[in-house]
Amino acid sequence: MDPSDFFEGGTVTVSAATYAVVKTERGDPDAFATIRDENETTVVVEEGQVDEAAAIDVERGWKRLTFEMVLPFELVGFLARVAGALAEEDISIFALSAYSTDHVLVPGGDVAAAATKLESLGCTVERAGTDGDGN
Repeated sequence: MDPSDFFEGGTVTVSAATYAVVKTERGDPDAFATIRDENETTVVVEEGQVDEAAAIDVERGWKRLTFEMVLPFELVGFLARVAGALAEEDISIFALSAYSTDHVLVPGGDVAAAATKLESLGCTVERAGTDGDGN
């Protein structure tokens, strides 16, 4: 499988919400994502939902780009191509994978450049509605 086949005609949605990546003392049931390992707990939450009392460190101002496509487990190099393309534009990412697809968070100020770069790979980039659903 070639990652290019998934970029061409694929859709990427930019979240209406702005997110914070939080190193925290505990998980958050309302978080978009929770990552726990043996050293720390990280949650990705909408900026206005940061639990300041539990936060150890907070990185604010991230927009979520969701690849609106089913990415098979056998697909090799998809996220590497995304990360490489955005690195060419000096755009930092925070990558997350779900069972069926990938998400990358990019600094809010880099959304336009990220969208342009992803469009150059063949993706259509759309902005989510502003209904507060976090998409």
